[in-house]
Amino acid sequence: MNTIVSFIIVLGVLIFVHELGHFLFAKLFGVRVLKFSLGFGPKLIGRVVGETEYVISVFPLGGYVKMFGENPDEQQVDEAERYGSFAHKSVWERFCIVLAGPVFNLIFALVLFFFLFVAIGVPRSADSSRIGKVTEGSPAYSAGIKPGDVVVRIDGNEVKKWDDVLDGVRKSEGKALKMVVRRGQEDITLEVAPKKDGVKNVFGEEVERRFMIGIVKDDEISYVKVGLPQAFIEACGQTWMYISLTVLGFVKIIQQVIPASEMGGPILIAQIAGEQMKAGWINLLYFMGLLSVNLGILNLLPIPVLDGGHLVFLSIEGVRRKPVHEKVQIIAQQIGIALLGALMIFVFYNDIARILK
Repeated sequence: MNTIVSFIIVLGVLIFVHELGHFLFAKLFGVRVLKFSLGFGPKLIGRVVGETEYVISVFPLGGYVKMFGENPDEQQVDEAERYGSFAHKSVWERFCIVLAGPVFNLIFALVLFFFLFVAIGVPRSADSSRIGKVTEGSPAYSAGIKPGDVVVRIDGNEVKKWDDVLDGVRKSEGKALKMVVRRGQEDITLEVAPKKDGVKNVFGEEVERRFMIGIVKDDEISYVKVGLPQAFIEACGQTWMYISLTVLGFVKIIQQVIPASEMGGPILIAQIAGEQMKAGWINLLYFMGLLSVNLGILNLLPIPVLDGGHLVFLSIEGVRRKPVHEKVQIIAQQIGIALLGALMIFVFYNDIARILK
């Protein structure tokens, strides 16, 4: 139940933000919005306010804003109604309306992080020499080092922060090190022989080889209170980091660095959302920010049916001074629907296979 509730909250908010971007910019440029729907399929509840019907539908895996004049069969309209027609707006106005959805998702992540940092502070990792994890079978494990130990000295050199630990091991060139670790109130001297091993990045790629002993820094996090300007700067940095990782993630999938079996769909999102809610609302909000960035970037991919595909057609229209032929657009959208359908089936298969394993 916790998983379902958190999934509906997270996805519902992000879909609403995305469609709100399209809706507000359509209104800004005078386009008539016929329907604002959260979800697809049969209507659960709905209400007409002004010229727009606001609807919550059965399937919560998306949403849409239906605008007057956006469908090919609606584009031949009377002169009196052209002002409210999407098709009769300039290229740049239509471009802005389409772009607003993904951009709102990115802005939402930034705003979310800003308020988080103002409310609880900016997360900072404690710069200590405390060991958080010891890899089984590693030199440190064989030497008797345990999680929670604090490295005090390496070969007689005092250690105050984690960089001192890394430097001491790196400079060893494989020679045995005398390490003094503090365990509780006791200082223990141990001999550790570093081994050369590959260092991997977040995508599992080996980026370098260096001497290591198989320990990981304690990931204890503290929150530092900051002023509004610094909170905004930190929120921009956090959002940009998520954007970079998301874009790089798509590149690594194409390069087959990340196996296709790692891709997840709605079931995986629901599972993670449930886990984050159990861990606390702060974790859930961070996950929501990450997912909002993912949704924004995903929708900017140049695939017909997605916002990115529409932006490609509008860019071509802007350069050619005339729209792409209607038949070409229809065929491209059919291909896009087929691709998205196949992708949805694939990620559902991955999710179910992951559960069964």
